[in-house]
Amino acid sequence: MSHDLIISGGTVIDGTGADGVRADVAVDEGRITRVGDLSGERAAQTVDATGKIVTPGFVDLHTHLDAQIGWDPEMRPSSYHGVTTALMGNCGVTFAPCGEANRRYLAELMEAVENIDADAIMDGLPWNWTSFGQYLDTVQSLKPALNVVGLAGHSAIRFEAMGDKSCDEGVQADDRELERIVDLVKESVAEGAAGFSTSRFLGHRVPDGRLTPGTWADARETQAIQQAVVDAGGRGGLFQVAPDLHTRYRIEREMFERGAKIGCQVLFSGGVGAEGDGGVSSWRKFLERNNEAGNRITSLCHTRPSGSFFGLAQEAFLSTPAWQALMQLPTLADRVDALRDPKTREGLISEAKEAGGFGHVARILHPLGMGEYPDFDLDDKANLQKLADEAGKDPVEVYVERLLQSEGRELSNLWAFGGALENQWKYMQLPYVVPMLGDAGAHVGQFTDADSPTFLLSELTRERGVYTLAEAVHRITGHSAQVLGLVERGEIRVGWHADLNVVDYEALRSCHPEYVNDFPHNGGRLLVKSRGYDATIVAGHVVIANGQFTGNRPGQVIREFVRG
Repeated sequence: MSHDLIISGGTVIDGTGADGVRADVAVDEGRITRVGDLSGERAAQTVDATGKIVTPGFVDLHTHLDAQIGWDPEMRPSSYHGVTTALMGNCGVTFAPCGEANRRYLAELMEAVENIDADAIMDGLPWNWTSFGQYLDTVQSLKPALNVVGLAGHSAIRFEAMGDKSCDEGVQADDRELERIVDLVKESVAEGAAGFSTSRFLGHRVPDGRLTPGTWADARETQAIQQAVVDAGGRGGLFQVAPDLHTRYRIEREMFERGAKIGCQVLFSGGVGAEGDGGVSSWRKFLERNNEAGNRITSLCHTRPSGSFFGLAQEAFLSTPAWQALMQLPTLADRVDALRDPKTREGLISEAKEAGGFGHVARILHPLGMGEYPDFDLDDKANLQKLADEAGKDPVEVYVERLLQSEGRELSNLWAFGGALENQWKYMQLPYVVPMLGDAGAHVGQFTDADSPTFLLSELTRERGVYTLAEAVHRITGHSAQVLGLVERGEIRVGWHADLNVVDYEALRSCHPEYVNDFPHNGGRLLVKSRGYDATIVAGHVVIANGQFTGNRPGQVIREFVRG
């Protein structure tokens, strides 16, 4: 018998949580047709997976590729890290539904929140839609490399219904405006949105400094939206939240529970602190109590400490006049040349020290080094303060020295989130937590965590044993697919969609983040590649082979989901 594709000789980790088994996998017309011993059978294309693992494609539940997909249908860097299905439209920041008059506003909102220039967004997207369904049609017409799922965002919908006052604290929708909000949610879900997203995070601001539309929405509005999601799409439709648990802990939990009891699948971005167990036991009780009662609530979390990268490529952290002048030089090479001048260097150091230098940040800023692969310092032995103490110098001096030695290429990782490692690892082991908060397409000039699945499998699973390999794969394939309600995706089963990875597990690594200028108008962003993915396959087509795009772009906009 002849097949379109055979993946031969690999260890199949099927996404269910079961241990791996040696098996071949056959694919025909985009579906898995055989799993087992295919010795002697032929195929138009064969991928040799001997000594490798074969997994379902990864399902990334938190991306912001909504703008970038317009000029980068290869969906980098997610596609470099084994992702085959990406959920866009998180945190309420979307471009649909949107009347023509509001396009610029949504572009400027994305610029303020996610650090993508509004002109790039305006010129990089065709803007040929008003409804959410039309936006999905446009995304499909772009021929994405990966599968795409969309959420309808609170910012777009509330601004469409309420206008500028939608951002004002204390202003709630009147009955007519709320009716319009509910209608837009229902229309969007009926047209293919997987659900609805909102931001309650007090760091997400519009250009004039106010918080994004929806941040201050009261329980009357959020409950009406949750009901609209269920009415239009059935039980299990997503209600995604970027919460602010530090200031509104009780209110946010109540909102999660209300939505779950109505029938939403609530998905929120979470994490823990450094004091005691950081809240792990409390979250365990909350998640278990709700899910065991049938109230579906899932948390996403960071896989590694995160928050911002600092260096000479994009943001230096130090912002005195001399440092501002340095960073205004047009190229990285120009900045390094300036830093080589002893007088300039001394001025930068002395001015920064006089202004307080790095202060307490030096203790949570971790240089990534310039080895073949980045050193994420998970043992916390080499933060900037410790390096300075060992050298008997000020952190500013050490920072400048390292920038010179690396010719400006080294980046330092700010541990603003997920830095309480033992607590974070315990949190991500909870049954209803998915360790995938990659944020691809977000904060593009500040940091990137889009290598989350690669870091999870290599650093946390292979090196640290936070998960078994089977469990790690399950969390970001079968488990994530169930949360999203994907139909016949997320596991390696006969008859299911052939979204797959062939991975050299022992060689798997995240590469150093690089700053590149590949956005419209020469806009810059951070990009991170990987090593160890022999093949990423979407709908039976090899999209990436050994880190290189093949030119295949078979991704589908998914509009149908498993719903109750």
